[in-house]
Amino acid sequence: MNDRAGRRRARRLAIAAAVVLALAGANGPWLYQVGTEKYHQYQINRSEYKAENGRWEIVEFPKEYRQNTIHAALLHTGKILLVAGSGNNQDNFDAKKFDTRLWDPVKGTIKKIPTPNDLFCTGHTQLANGNLLIAGGTKRYEKLKGDVKKAGGLMIVYNENPDKPMTLPAGTKFTGKENGKTFVSKDPVLVPRAKKVFDKATGRFLRNDPGFGRIYVEAAKEGAKYETGTQDNYTVQGLTGADARNTYGIAQKLALDKKDFQGIRDAYEFDPVAEKYIKVDPMKEARWYPTLTTLSDGKILSVSGLDDIGQLVPGKNEIYDPETRKWSYTEKERQFPTYPALFLMQNGKVFYSGANAGYGPDDVGRDPGIWDVETNKFTKVPGMSDANMLETANSVLLPPAQDEKYMVIGGGGVGESRLSSEKTRIVDLKADEPRFVDGPSLDKGTRYPQASVLPDDSVLISGGSEDYRGRSDSNILQARLYDPERNELERVADPLVGRNYHAGSILLPDGRVMFFGSDSLFGDAANTKPGKFEQRIEIYTPPYLYRGARPSLSGGPQTIERGESGAFTSKHAASIEKVRLIRPSASTHVTDVDQRSIALDFTTSGDKVTVTVPRNRNLVQSGWYMLFVTDDQGTPSVAQWVRVP
Repeated sequence: MNDRAGRRRARRLAIAAAVVLALAGANGPWLYQVGTEKYHQYQINRSEYKAENGRWEIVEFPKEYRQNTIHAALLHTGKILLVAGSGNNQDNFDAKKFDTRLWDPVKGTIKKIPTPNDLFCTGHTQLANGNLLIAGGTKRYEKLKGDVKKAGGLMIVYNENPDKPMTLPAGTKFTGKENGKTFVSKDPVLVPRAKKVFDKATGRFLRNDPGFGRIYVEAAKEGAKYETGTQDNYTVQGLTGADARNTYGIAQKLALDKKDFQGIRDAYEFDPVAEKYIKVDPMKEARWYPTLTTLSDGKILSVSGLDDIGQLVPGKNEIYDPETRKWSYTEKERQFPTYPALFLMQNGKVFYSGANAGYGPDDVGRDPGIWDVETNKFTKVPGMSDANMLETANSVLLPPAQDEKYMVIGGGGVGESRLSSEKTRIVDLKADEPRFVDGPSLDKGTRYPQASVLPDDSVLISGGSEDYRGRSDSNILQARLYDPERNELERVADPLVGRNYHAGSILLPDGRVMFFGSDSLFGDAANTKPGKFEQRIEIYTPPYLYRGARPSLSGGPQTIERGESGAFTSKHAASIEKVRLIRPSASTHVTDVDQRSIALDFTTSGDKVTVTVPRNRNLVQSGWYMLFVTDDQGTPSVAQWVRVP
């Protein structure tokens, strides 16, 4: 144990002993509670305590600016984009009330941003030009069993004509050949033409493989008598001749079961300078709960999500080109659960930590591994403990990013499982044979932990809940700092607000951390009262900002090419021990694949600090970064914004 950790534990024991003595002198329950709270406030406000444990404070927006924040991203203007969309609120969705706020944490200003669609459960990532790409969202809220009035589900529409595709408009009627029941499509569907298959050796024609499209249908009338129990073939009303022979539907059970959320194809770039959404080409697939990850060439990979009929997108991944603002499919398919944690590696491949945020079969696409997107080869990485509890886990590229070590934190069982893991697992992808090993454990099984990389190379891990969506009053009011060098977790000050589902954290340019959201299923331990969305924002000030003056940093170039250097001014240049380039976060649903902290080589001379950006574009992706210098006391400067073209 190092000296700092020992001092922190000693202080905590001293505080606990003092509390016991104070309580021993109390002469009643009321005095007990009041005395304990006063003493607690006294202790956590002491400068010595804050220098060891940090401090939490709540920021409450004026009522007219509050919202159910689901997504948050730090912009290169220093402002934070807070996106709610409909905010997991069916009434807002029905009223088309979609919210976004732009908050300046320095000036304290808040601005309402017109929001063009329901960007609830969207995907997002930082672009090289400083814009934020946002893709997907909500087309329809889920309907629970009992609320569904018309039987419905998935219809696969086939086209056996190799000469032309078939487009069926919304409102197309399908009638079962065996059951005689009629179902109506909710949206148009394009069914590709059939593919002619030939023998490779002889060139002889073998068959036509039908093209197919997927569409959501529901019964024309309400009631259980319109449900179907088995698969049936369906004729398409309105078609005649060859079209009628070549085009047909096949559906399994069409029932009054729960209907999942449905996604949208819409995509936007948020411009931080103009402070508005800009519509771009829609995705090929509708997606709800997708992950967006930057690739080696600066293009953006969009993966997974529920589609416009509420089904998991069947491995059809696509790529956004920021130059053309258009999407194209990848050549090969690979399926993942929704919000998979996907990170660009230094060799250009993509690492999947196994962590995800929910929907998808429990036996498909859940193994961690390394994915070559071009060839579609996927190499599993073994050793994951609690491998059945990676849903709602958090994944972090540990600092510095050059080491290519990842930590997977906590997690839970698939769906509404009560299982939760207290494990942290670490993998070194630079090893000859990468394998997960367990890191230090948390006190409790933890779903939805929030994690932010700090400029001193520590990782702040906070919040979460022991059960699904905080069920049974299981929020965890604890925070820890993880030291990658020592591989140790140390308790710090406890947060004031519980955070679980729909919560996240963002590192700010001044070295503090912002926490947002939380969406408990219930509001009491007995699980009898509905939960209330947490609209308060909380700021954590780490211990390093209570240890004296912080190093200054100013001047310098706003743009530095890879492999090039830039000189900055600091009155404390001689005491600088680390320089870090930290990519701004875009966080939602325990998924923040943008977050990375890159070590920079540097030299000092007088009041000058000259930094050099690494050459590897997979390590240093194009875009805006926060440049921090940290002194020999572990105290960081306020960040300077730097763009790497």
